[in-house]
Amino acid sequence: MTVHQTSPAAPARKPQSQSQGESGQSYTNAQLHEIEHRYSAPNYDPMPAVLSQGKGVWVHDVEGRKYLDMLAGYSALSFGHQHPRIMDAFFKQAKKLTVVSRAFENDQLGLFCKELTEFCGWGSEGQTLPMNTGAEAVETAIKTARKWAYSKKGVAKDQAEIIVCSGNFHGRTTTVISFSSTPQYKADFGPLTPGFKIIPFGDAEALAKAITPNTAAFLVEPIQGEGGINVPADGYLAKCYDLCKKNNVLFIADEVQTGFGRTGTMFACDHERVRPDLLCLGKALGGGVYPVSAVVGSREIFSVFHAGDHGSTFGGNPLGAAVGREVLKVMKDENLCEKASRTGEWLRGKLRAIKSNKIKEVRGRGLLNGIELNKNAGDAHHYVELLLKEGVLSKDTAGQVVRITPPLIITEEEAMWGVEKIAKVLG
Repeated sequence: MTVHQTSPAAPARKPQSQSQGESGQSYTNAQLHEIEHRYSAPNYDPMPAVLSQGKGVWVHDVEGRKYLDMLAGYSALSFGHQHPRIMDAFFKQAKKLTVVSRAFENDQLGLFCKELTEFCGWGSEGQTLPMNTGAEAVETAIKTARKWAYSKKGVAKDQAEIIVCSGNFHGRTTTVISFSSTPQYKADFGPLTPGFKIIPFGDAEALAKAITPNTAAFLVEPIQGEGGINVPADGYLAKCYDLCKKNNVLFIADEVQTGFGRTGTMFACDHERVRPDLLCLGKALGGGVYPVSAVVGSREIFSVFHAGDHGSTFGGNPLGAAVGREVLKVMKDENLCEKASRTGEWLRGKLRAIKSNKIKEVRGRGLLNGIELNKNAGDAHHYVELLLKEGVLSKDTAGQVVRITPPLIITEEEAMWGVEKIAKVLG
């Protein structure tokens, strides 16, 4: 790999040349790569860059190579690496109180729930159920919808159905993979959880036909990320929401990846003025420093729960709550929705201007973008590897799509550096 010179926008501090172990021994990329592959279960096949430091939109590996992060941890790093205000909130709270479990109250949780509920537009009529990961948020929404169907809608015991979309990605738990349409995600993990019905994404008519008296909820990503950065036609979400309202079905939006400004509005559902019955949040809510997730919805829906019905040892811990509170303030203070909208439109224009017979389409909203390659160009993973060699972190998905989803704080100057590398690899 080439050692890249620092661009004008890169951090000034010089990275450590090598990572050190307990004995003080220094390790190279290759050595750490081998150690991880030997001692870590093989459920991932990471790119060959062992990252050790990051600041803003830039990261360095253990040998000093610099990379522009255009993946941003699938939106977990929407604020970039080591955002100063979020880090300050993390360290201040870490010095006072970290975890106490929900057996006791803490001075951060109530304020976090209040601020997040109001931030999402519910006001005093809403509530927040805090968890840790995006998958936990989705699982929580599923449990909520089923319990609501039995106790409020009158669905017969164990007959509740939840409608989902093909190409979905909602997490990796046993229940969630049960309704995946990707064979690898559920192969040899059975028996799978019943109670789900899969329809085509972007087809409101299919939803209308799939709804029955036993339908508890419709669970959907406003834009599919893992599925290939699939953006539905305008009006799709609004039509689906109306169908749910007419049939007494909960509309659940999985905004774990699309939420908090990623698509140029605070939530992707805002593009169509839809406020879901249940909103699944995560990734960016932890500010890139701590796992924080939540389900936000109406007080009436959450009234189905009683103490002991559901919980999490770490869910709602004071450290995560303090981080989440600062995330909400940074989102507003730095106008990151407007910035993501403006920079995203500019970035798509630059990507679409690349002259290449390898590129079929550039699509997305805000800073959630994908470059779909023509079939004859080969697998997208090959180009992701080439981009890594050029100093750009990205990831392939759905076989032919390269994700370009940088932190929302990225400047046009920094993004242009990445566009030039992308043009070099794909042009």
